[in-house]
Amino acid sequence: MTEREYLICLSSFFPFGPARLSLLLSYFGSAKKVWDASNSSLVSVGLRDKLVFDFDCYRKKFSPREYLGKLDKLKIKVFVKSDSDYPKNLLEIDSAPLVIYVLGEIQDEDCNAIAIVGSRKMTSYGKEVTEVFSSEFSNVGITIVSGLARGIDTIAHKIALESGGRTIAVLGSGIDVIYPPENRMLALEIAKNGALVSEFPLGYPALRPNFAFRNRIISGLSKAVLVVEGEKKSGTLLTASHAAEQGRVVFAVPGQITSPMSGASEFLIKNGARIAFSPADVLEELDLQFRLDKNKALKVAPTDEVESKILEIISRESLHLDEISRILGLEVSLISAKLSLMEIKGLVKSLGGGSYKRI
Repeated sequence: MTEREYLICLSSFFPFGPARLSLLLSYFGSAKKVWDASNSSLVSVGLRDKLVFDFDCYRKKFSPREYLGKLDKLKIKVFVKSDSDYPKNLLEIDSAPLVIYVLGEIQDEDCNAIAIVGSRKMTSYGKEVTEVFSSEFSNVGITIVSGLARGIDTIAHKIALESGGRTIAVLGSGIDVIYPPENRMLALEIAKNGALVSEFPLGYPALRPNFAFRNRIISGLSKAVLVVEGEKKSGTLLTASHAAEQGRVVFAVPGQITSPMSGASEFLIKNGARIAFSPADVLEELDLQFRLDKNKALKVAPTDEVESKILEIISRESLHLDEISRILGLEVSLISAKLSLMEIKGLVKSLGGGSYKRI
């Protein structure tokens, strides 16, 4: 086997974890030497007897040929940290996994990604907000990253797909173990229009502790994290915490003050997160990071009848989006989404405070 294949097989013994595995590789000098190391030499570097015993049993039963063959059969790609096509955003974080599994395609454009996360017990308000943000981000060519969980994650992925955009789902299990099971069809659609990503080996179950590991990858693949809903003590805050540690921008959508699902957003806003009243707030904040290509934006969403009407109205004078909405008889959320896209396409200019003029 090649050194790369040894690393893939070695990382499939997940109890080692990325940090411990990195130390072992540094000490022994190669994945092959770690795989072939005697029990006594593994104990001598500080591994517990029980962990060494478990690893020894694992490698004796493990068939590299079968494992690598199954990956090939399932069309699951494996990226090691030294690969040139390892996701660039993820490579930036200190805790980047040495090996990740991908079903689908990770493309260069996915470096322009925003994570949308929130509660599994979403409210109707949270659902509506997620639909608006996911739809508008997708319309301007931004990849949506989330965790395939019930609630907010599911809606974020679905709307991205319905909008013709790309989306990446980070799993808390092996890629061949979809959780929750009711999202199996959604996962297959995501693999066709984005990617399923996991650091967990094939067959690894969706255990509760896994999701804390997964959250750092959700934020690591993204330029920013948007928190829609979540209780004050929830996994949503873990993702936001990882994002802050990784130097990502954290946004929070203000929630209904009477809802316990607003606890996470309230906490984050009080502790320095950016407030996102609309998708435009996020796009403006990240303008220098994204610099979306104008031609790509035009291909994603060509000028339509609504955009033409907006241009006609503001050709005479600058107007506030509420006024444009009133004149055209359309929802403010739709007008806001159109104006944000038109600004990226170079058709209009924001004057601040929700007012726009034609360029």
